[in-house]
Amino acid sequence: MQIYVVAPGDSLYNIARAYNTSVNAIVESNQLPFPNQLVVGQALVIPIVGNFYTVVRGDSLWSIARRINMNYLELAQINNINPNSTIYPGLRLYIPPRQKTSIVSNAYAEPLGGQASQALLDDTKNAAPALTYIAPFSYQIRNDGSLQPLNINGFTQIAQQYNNSLMMVITNIQDGQFDGELARQVLESIAVQNLLLDNIIAEANRIGLFSDIHFDFEFIPGNLRDLYTNFIRLAVERLHAEGYLVSVALAPKTSDQQAGQWYEAHDYNALGNLVDFVVIMTYEWGYSSGPPLPVSPINLVEQVLRYAITEMPAQKILMGQNLYGYDWRLPYVQGQQIARAISPQFAISLARQYNAAILYDNVAQAPYFYYTDNNGIRHIVWFEDARSIQAKFDLIKRLNLRGISYWKLGLPFPQNWLLLADNFNITKY
Repeated sequence: MQIYVVAPGDSLYNIARAYNTSVNAIVESNQLPFPNQLVVGQALVIPIVGNFYTVVRGDSLWSIARRINMNYLELAQINNINPNSTIYPGLRLYIPPRQKTSIVSNAYAEPLGGQASQALLDDTKNAAPALTYIAPFSYQIRNDGSLQPLNINGFTQIAQQYNNSLMMVITNIQDGQFDGELARQVLESIAVQNLLLDNIIAEANRIGLFSDIHFDFEFIPGNLRDLYTNFIRLAVERLHAEGYLVSVALAPKTSDQQAGQWYEAHDYNALGNLVDFVVIMTYEWGYSSGPPLPVSPINLVEQVLRYAITEMPAQKILMGQNLYGYDWRLPYVQGQQIARAISPQFAISLARQYNAAILYDNVAQAPYFYYTDNNGIRHIVWFEDARSIQAKFDLIKRLNLRGISYWKLGLPFPQNWLLLADNFNITKY
């Protein structure tokens, strides 16, 4: 695959001709509803074998080859140039497909109102070929050790059709929010914990498609840190005996002493070494009730992951990744407004509607744009595109992580699934 950023005056015809592909192939790959209305700054995925790299100031054959883990002599031979010659900005080099590594991929799917919508099931089906796990969200615990039922109809059929495993997500959500007091009531009673595990095992056995039991306990009081670790230890012992893997979701920390109720009870070292794998929630730096920021800026994501691999094996880590962006009204006033979550596809539609050029933050590796709506209100949108997600895939390769976990299905991002399959072989169990 080739990523191409639309410039002023571009047309799909000229782009397709430059890469020896067809307009229809580009339209289909990017699901473009208005092919003749491209947005300046819009990133397109071009379906070709391999990709091209345009030389910039400071590049050399050696530095480019090293960046893509290739011998510079081979790169020179493929492009029919002298390996000892100077290369100049603007030169286009062809990079052939490289051997792909295998990773695990997961995506959460949250049916609202007790049943998955057709739009959510359609998006899940589109993503399923590129997923190891589908994770219906969520089975909610009760303080007596029982589970709130979850209707996963639809997901089971998709998993069987596309050879996905199901991940059984267990949360301490009550009345729509993660509840630290509910977690306390369970974690302070061994009897309740065993009843909870009895009920988890019974439900997993009833469904028959779950291979992993995933604990997403959040906002646990910090003084329950050891009790939470002990509960996960008990869960691993009992669930392994039943043939299930065990995983946990972890808040994005950069040190063991990081303060705050989201972080304190998550012991990276203890939990990371107990379970089969972890999902680190490396997103929500920009969030709905906070100030306008990129949702998962790669510089901050990398800080979290580099800390994590000092506490647990890299091959146990799934990097968390958002499938959405946010649209904020400006000027932002804390506590007075909520940003709306939007899909990458809808972000492009907004930019096209308001004739806004898409900009790109090279530090955060994230696209954004400004627009003024029909009521005269100024907005800023941070979202994801082919460039930002490719940067995350490159980070997974550099750190040799187990894979990636997406929050959440239902907000279309077709470029992501194409690039995921282009970069990796997806493990299927």
